[in-house]
Amino acid sequence: MTVLKTGIVGCGNIAKIHFAALKGLEDVEIVAAADIDLERGETYSEEYENKKIHLYSSFTTMLEKEQLDVVHICTPHYLHVSMALEAVKKGVHVFMEKPQAISKAEFEALKEEKKKWQKEVGICFQNRYNPAVRKGKKLLESGYLGELKGARAFLTWNREKAYYEQSKWRGKWSTEGGGVLINQAIHTLDLLVYLLGKPERAEASIQNHHLKSIIEVEDTMEAYMEIKGRPVCFYATNAYAEDAPVFLEILCSRGKICIEGEYLEVYSQEKGREVYNFEIERQQFGKKCWGSSHSMCIQDFYECLKRKKIFCNSLDLTEDTFELMLGLYDSAKNNRVVRWEDSVNE
Repeated sequence: MTVLKTGIVGCGNIAKIHFAALKGLEDVEIVAAADIDLERGETYSEEYENKKIHLYSSFTTMLEKEQLDVVHICTPHYLHVSMALEAVKKGVHVFMEKPQAISKAEFEALKEEKKKWQKEVGICFQNRYNPAVRKGKKLLESGYLGELKGARAFLTWNREKAYYEQSKWRGKWSTEGGGVLINQAIHTLDLLVYLLGKPERAEASIQNHHLKSIIEVEDTMEAYMEIKGRPVCFYATNAYAEDAPVFLEILCSRGKICIEGEYLEVYSQEKGREVYNFEIERQQFGKKCWGSSHSMCIQDFYECLKRKKIFCNSLDLTEDTFELMLGLYDSAKNNRVVRWEDSVNE
C-alpha cells in the first residue's frame, strides 16, 4: 500500500478539520506543517500525538525540505493561489480551502500551471458530499420529480466585529476578495451549480448592514438568476443572530426537494411528503454550519489520486461556481445583468 506524505500550511481553525480527517486515513501520513506562528503548529502536534510532524515557519522551506505528495492550503484567501502555484511547480498535489482564487487572473494562472505540471488541485466544497445533497441530486437526475421550475437558497449566519478583529485579512477586498459570498455563502452557491448547473444570466446587489465601520466588504448579498430559463433566488447574510441551517429548495413540475441542514424533505405527486434525517451520520468535529462531510471530501480526493480518477471538486470542475461568484460581484458593483456569453471583470 502506497502511503502519501502530506503537509499542511496554515494552522488556524479550519486546519483542525483537515488534521482530524487526515488522521483517519490509513494510507496518508502527515509529515509537516507550516505557519508563521509556530505555536499553532505545535498545538496540533501535541493534540494528535504525532511527534513525526516537522514544523516550519516558512511554506517555501517546508516544500524544499520535505518530499511531499500533497499539501493542504488552509491560509487566508489572498495566499491560496500563490501557495498553490509554488506547490504544483514543486511537483506536489494541492487540496485547498475555498475560494479557488480572488480574481479571474489568479484562477487562470493556477489553471494553466496545474495543466502544465499535471498536478491535481482539489477544492474543499465538502457540502457536495452531504448525504442529503447526494440523495437530492440522485432524485433530480433520475427525472422522478420532473422538469425544473425554480429554486431558492438562503444562508443566514452571524459574524460580528470580533470575528474580523481576530484576523486582519478578513473584511478587505484586497485580501478576502469579498464578504459573505466568497467566505460563507460560496458553499451554498456551489450547491446550486452542483445540483442544477450554471445560470445563463444573473443580477445581484450587495449591502453592509451591521458592520459599516468595521469591514469594507458586504455582509449581505441577494441575487436573481436564471437556470434553464427558470428563476433562482439567492439570499445570504452574516448579520443574523446565529448560524442557522442553510435552506435550499428546488421546485420541479412533479414535486420538489427541500434541504435544510442534515434534513431532506421530498414532495412528490406519487408519494406525497417524505422526510430523511441524516443527522446521525454527521461528523463529530467542526462547526455544525460548515457541513458534515469534510472527511468524505478529503478521503475521496486521496482515493482519486491513488486511482488516477477525476476528483469531482477539482479546479476545473468547480470553475462554474467560481465564475458565477465573480459574476455576482460584477453585477452588484457595476449595477448590470451578467450573461455568460460576456466576460466578467478581473
